[in-house]
Amino acid sequence: MADRGVDMSALPKEVRDQLAELDLELSEGDITQKGYEKKRTKLLAPYVIHTPVEPPPQNDVLPPPPSSSSSHAPPPSSSSRYRERRSRRTHRGGGTRDDRYRSDIHTEAVQAALAKHKEEKMALPMPTKRRSTYVQSPINTRTPPDSSSDDEDETSVRRQSSLVAPQHLVGPNLQSPDAWINRTVQGSSTSSSASSTLSHGDAKSQPQSQPQPQHQPRTTAVTDMLAQSRIENSAPPPDVTAVAPPVRGPRVDLTSNAVVRGMSRGQSRSSMMETADVGRGNTQRVPVNSRVSTKIQQLLNTLKRPKRPPLSEFFTDDAEEIVEVPQPDPNTPKPEGRQIMPVKGEPLGVVSNWPPALQAALARWGATQGKSPALTALDITGRPLYTLTYGKLWSRSVKLAYTLLNKLGTKNEQILKPGDRVALVYPNSDPGMFWVAFYGCLLAEVIPVPIEVPLSRKDAGISQVGFLLGSCGVGLALTSEICLKGLPKTPTGEILQFKGWPRLKWVVTDSKYLTKPSKDWQPHIPTANTDPAYIEYKARKDGTVVGVAVSKVAMLTHCQALTQACNYCEGETLVNVLDFKKDIGLWHGVLTAVMNRIHTISVPYAVMKACPLSWVQRVHIHKARIGLVKCRDLHWAMMAHRDQRDTSLASLRMLIVADGANPWSVSSCDAFLNVFQSHGLKPEVICPCATSPEAMTVAIRRPGVPGAPLPARAILSMGGLSHGVIRVNTEDKNSALTVQDVGHVMPGALMCIVRPDGPPQLCKTDEIGEIIINSRAGGTMYYGLPGVTKNTFEVIPVNSNGVPIGEIPFVRSGLLGFVGPGSLVFVVGKIEGLLMVSGRRHNADDLVATALAVEPVKTVYRGRIAVFSVTVFYDERVVIVAEQRPDASEEDSFQWMSRVLQAIDSIHQVGLYCLALVPANTLPKTPLGGIHISDTKQFFLDGSLHPCNILMCPHTCVTNLPKPRQKQPVGVGPASVMVGNLVAGKRIAQAAGRDLGMIDDQDLVRKHQYLTEALQWRAQTDPDHVLYVLLNAKGVAVSTASCVQLHKRAEKIAAALTEKGSINTGENVVLLYPPGIDLIAAFYGCLYAGCVPVNVRPPHPQNLAATLPTVRMIIDVSKAACILTTQNLMRTLRSKEAAASVNIKTWPIIIDTDDLPRRRPPQIYKPPTAEMIAYLDFSVSTTGMLTGIKISHAAVSALCRSVKLQCELYSSRQIAICLDPYCGLGFVLWCLASVYSGHQSILIPPFELESCLSLWLSTLSQYRVRDTFCSYSVMELCTKGLGTQTELLKTRGVNLSCVRSCVVIAEERPRLTLTHSFSKLFKDVGLSPRAVSTAFGSRVNLAICLQGTTGPDPCTVYVDMKSLRHDRVRLVERGAPQSLPLMESGKILPGVRVIIVNPETRGPLGDSHLGEIWVNSPHTASGYYTIYGEESLQADHFNTKLSFGDPQTLWARTGYLGFVKRTELLDASGDRHDALFVVGSLDETLELRGLRYHPIDIETSVSRAHRSIAESAVFTWTNLLVVVSELCGSEQDALDLVPLITNVVLEEHHLIVGVVVIVDPGVIPINSRGEKQRMHLRDSFLADQLDPIYVAYNM
Repeated sequence: MADRGVDMSALPKEVRDQLAELDLELSEGDITQKGYEKKRTKLLAPYVIHTPVEPPPQNDVLPPPPSSSSSHAPPPSSSSRYRERRSRRTHRGGGTRDDRYRSDIHTEAVQAALAKHKEEKMALPMPTKRRSTYVQSPINTRTPPDSSSDDEDETSVRRQSSLVAPQHLVGPNLQSPDAWINRTVQGSSTSSSASSTLSHGDAKSQPQSQPQPQHQPRTTAVTDMLAQSRIENSAPPPDVTAVAPPVRGPRVDLTSNAVVRGMSRGQSRSSMMETADVGRGNTQRVPVNSRVSTKIQQLLNTLKRPKRPPLSEFFTDDAEEIVEVPQPDPNTPKPEGRQIMPVKGEPLGVVSNWPPALQAALARWGATQGKSPALTALDITGRPLYTLTYGKLWSRSVKLAYTLLNKLGTKNEQILKPGDRVALVYPNSDPGMFWVAFYGCLLAEVIPVPIEVPLSRKDAGISQVGFLLGSCGVGLALTSEICLKGLPKTPTGEILQFKGWPRLKWVVTDSKYLTKPSKDWQPHIPTANTDPAYIEYKARKDGTVVGVAVSKVAMLTHCQALTQACNYCEGETLVNVLDFKKDIGLWHGVLTAVMNRIHTISVPYAVMKACPLSWVQRVHIHKARIGLVKCRDLHWAMMAHRDQRDTSLASLRMLIVADGANPWSVSSCDAFLNVFQSHGLKPEVICPCATSPEAMTVAIRRPGVPGAPLPARAILSMGGLSHGVIRVNTEDKNSALTVQDVGHVMPGALMCIVRPDGPPQLCKTDEIGEIIINSRAGGTMYYGLPGVTKNTFEVIPVNSNGVPIGEIPFVRSGLLGFVGPGSLVFVVGKIEGLLMVSGRRHNADDLVATALAVEPVKTVYRGRIAVFSVTVFYDERVVIVAEQRPDASEEDSFQWMSRVLQAIDSIHQVGLYCLALVPANTLPKTPLGGIHISDTKQFFLDGSLHPCNILMCPHTCVTNLPKPRQKQPVGVGPASVMVGNLVAGKRIAQAAGRDLGMIDDQDLVRKHQYLTEALQWRAQTDPDHVLYVLLNAKGVAVSTASCVQLHKRAEKIAAALTEKGSINTGENVVLLYPPGIDLIAAFYGCLYAGCVPVNVRPPHPQNLAATLPTVRMIIDVSKAACILTTQNLMRTLRSKEAAASVNIKTWPIIIDTDDLPRRRPPQIYKPPTAEMIAYLDFSVSTTGMLTGIKISHAAVSALCRSVKLQCELYSSRQIAICLDPYCGLGFVLWCLASVYSGHQSILIPPFELESCLSLWLSTLSQYRVRDTFCSYSVMELCTKGLGTQTELLKTRGVNLSCVRSCVVIAEERPRLTLTHSFSKLFKDVGLSPRAVSTAFGSRVNLAICLQGTTGPDPCTVYVDMKSLRHDRVRLVERGAPQSLPLMESGKILPGVRVIIVNPETRGPLGDSHLGEIWVNSPHTASGYYTIYGEESLQADHFNTKLSFGDPQTLWARTGYLGFVKRTELLDASGDRHDALFVVGSLDETLELRGLRYHPIDIETSVSRAHRSIAESAVFTWTNLLVVVSELCGSEQDALDLVPLITNVVLEEHHLIVGVVVIVDPGVIPINSRGEKQRMHLRDSFLADQLDPIYVAYNM
């Protein structure tokens, strides 16, 4: 370089500073190599001490300079020390890119494309991460052991941290996110180091183990600054890396900021605001433009930008949403040439002394040229270890052949017969043993199958190698003693049985174990025939490993063709750096070499890693004529060549570049020539070739004549290539691909180009296609796989009319290319690397090259990048996975990712679906250290890749979604709807339970309209009949209540209310009790006193901050005059802890009912009319809405009577209740039904199950209970906790055969999977599968359906989800794609009528439509409890009329969507049964793309996506779908979930997820009924209160 004659330490400081800045620019990619050289030379020119110097190398990659700041130049000593170290190990720079793909032209093109984007200002929201998630593991963790022949492209070790100077502080002038995210890495001296922690701001106190780096400014991330949101100083986040998931906290009913239903709007905002907010945990209101919202806003702005290629509308959205084939673009370039003619190689010359078989050549040289060297092997330092002569090779091979055939078994039996397959397991460092084993097998006429040495059970693709051994029927493996010792063993010392491998017998082939044959024994050497000679392994695109069988005649012919093409002469020397077990390394370095008595010098991989110049030195020392290398060897030699002044490559007449068919090899070849031309390398020596395991050598450039012009290059348009046509690139130089030829077709071969997909039709002259070869020198079959063989080895090309062009079969080479002028062959890629996206072809290598050209020095570890495609939603999607450097900052990584997106979009016009960065050294490796693509893809799809950074871009690359549905105008007349339904033969969707009035129910109901009267009557007529039994966790009855006891306790409470509380008739009284009999007594006490009871769930003592505000809210809203409670709870209400959450001084009067004196009220109140309010029922809906409804005495009686009839409840009956008794049907069953019907209720508080899971089930068995009621939470507890313990339950004598009905009380769609699991699991303890059913109630009517004891079993139907999104119901068969199973919600109760109504038009619907369920029944609630009586709201929900059809009846709107289907079953009266199916709450549905989605369906799909997803919830925000998932695995799984969640929602619901939030277990709020509170979750997310592990913003 220019600094050769300069004493750097003597330079002036400003020059040193300028040089440092220049170095930085180069490392950052802001200047090309040429520009760098030019400027540097100019700077140093005045200081050069003139001595004769070699011409400067042109293509040298320098690692980043020692300092990133120009103002702090290092002292001279460190500088020179650094340079010295660098010259010693330049080839090992931590961030060197993979220079197989190096191209200055391409780098310039990429930088130009990025500059264009920079003007457009693309702002990507950066993901939010919790600190602990990206504290990166040290580089060694999860690193697979180094294989004997390590990394194909790992050129370096981690750069010493001492070489990287700290970044310097940046002033307070932070940039806008646009500038910040897009700042192309400028070569400026101060690179902005805006905090790379985009978790909850740096303001969080950090764990002690992680000292704050000095150079990080104490600022929150830039986006946070913009959001101006206040971030609390909270404690460090909990460490959730442990695998055991924390238990979900107590389920809490949290009210949202929503209006309390039934309160006047104006008043609610002021008086309710504080209480609603307090329900959140006492934080102040967070402004809506908080951090998260800013990010989402940024995302929305990004998505609004027009997508680059104008996308044709692919789909017309008919009812079936059938995905259509995209319409071809009329501007697509099409091939215009004539049909290609087959290309013929020169005839294969006949040489008189060519041997009849390869073994014959070895026999000849062994006998006549025994002292002639055949092979020299090198030790780890690169010095010769031993030389094997032809004599030795022959005698040892003969010995091995004799041993294999005669000495393996006992005396008489022969273990190996000619034609058997044998595995060859030798490390790359021991070519001698391999040669002997290979030729020994040929002489014994057994078939060698060389494979890689297995290192561990976890090797990438290890089971696929087992598939190869199995398909080849291998039972014996040959290996060396040293290799055998190194194989993984079991504790007993036996060789490990690898996954998928057949049982192998291992044979050691070291000389001392071989037997010398007797004098008369000679190996049989027949003339080469079509029997297999050896089998070469090949990994296919899907990862399967197959064996290509090469016949004896093909092996011989191939050697002859190579000898002719390469002009091999006897006695030449050849240096081989390639793997000698397969491909070019085997064909040239082992087979053709022996045929021509060539001396091979084998340079093992380990030597290349230690000394990259070793092969060049060997060429120099041995005056070698031929070299076998790959581009990476050229690159390494260039990087290290300054260590060597006097090497000469003048002896080389042919340098065969094995991967010369890779289009990106051209730049390596040029650069190598540039550097080594001064060392005697001649330009015509470089010979790229094209090969494949099936066709073997396809084409090779013949060694040129000195002075002859070099062949031309093709500069092709990438756009044309993506359409499969050849177009010379003229207009846009950014998207050009320069390709070098790989010479001519092999001698004796015939070549065609056919279309890669569909029938093998001949291409036109300007079309890219697959190269197919007909030759005697090629593979013959995939051994043991006749089906796959036919498609590859027996291809007959056809012309444009589909007529075969001849009889002769061709072999597919798997290479894509074309024939250029002068019959030169050009290869542009491999079928394996082909990605077909939206009908266009892209080459994985091209994408890798572009990604690498986006300067990866700061981010990508050793240039390790994998590109593959996955099929999602009817198209291939491109995924890029790269290894991230251990010292890469979060910001650098994200910036690199966003720039790769832009570059690939610009140059290849294809959108990336996913870009992931994984920790260094964690991608699965191939035996030679490259990336194992199919395993990487499998890890990605399985969710076990564990990325540390991920960016999904479904919005930009998924362009084939159906069009959004346009809603039809509502203006269709009612009459036309009626007529339309009649014409279509549809019934109006309505159903009714049996009649309530006709049944003569003893004389009880006629006499006693009120429950108070019923209780008094029971206390007189049957005083000792026990109504209630309360059990504790041990199953012991802790308290009971007979009719008279309950009556007397109620009297005491009524007296206390009138005396202590001086309560007036009609005032509201809050009941605050744990589940039990006290609650029931207090309820009747209120009725006796003429008050209106309001039942409230008591606050959770361990979680007062979250639960007490809801209690306070209900007390305030209901304007309660008094609170009845227990002593314990009274203490809690007045405690200091309570004072922290609410104002305890303003509680109403609190009466403790534990020890009341025995008093009787003056009289028991009887309401003047049955329409008076009996009690208020308050509940928090799933949307966080607190609603209180009024239940009249008439409704109470009607409801109790309806339940009594449906469940056949009499005083002789016993039922068990395991429910929360605070609202809805749960409260009715707990407190009211027994008093009305006289049956005994066994009460089991659900919280007792936490300490004794089997309590409920053993109670059913012990008391022989026939009817039981529970909640989903209870059922889930039993299923998860007891599912595996059914045997234990049996031994304890639990028997559930007595249970006739087990009803789940809920206000939601039946959870079919849970009820099925429960039935299946407990079938073993006698539970009848018919017993389990569900009930359905809503706010307006507490009980609409209940299975009961009579009537048909609940039925299940399968509906088409696509139709359901259009509000239509189409039944399909079970198992149909996109089918959703729905279970009937129980039978409709007596006296209840339901009708399905269009919520917009309010007209009745036919039974093939989904609509809102409206109900009419005597037990409908009277209305919402309002303070200032907001009549409109009340009338809308409770007294609504249909817009046509039956305008007289008053209906109540349930707010649930459902449909009615007439089934084949008959009900009690003999009519066909109408079943009601509930689909979901109208408030919760998501309107996306004009369709109606139910969150539960999307959540079900998400929960199936990965084993680590415990629970998930979805909601929308500004048309973006947000998915929140709880992670129950370790935190390193967090980012794996992002692509899987995005995939499954896209595949199953045709929706693109906007934001994926990964949180800890227990974060999704669930109310006491086991329902998710999605709106509350949404508010917490937007207020940034979730402390997520990771938030991904999908682009």
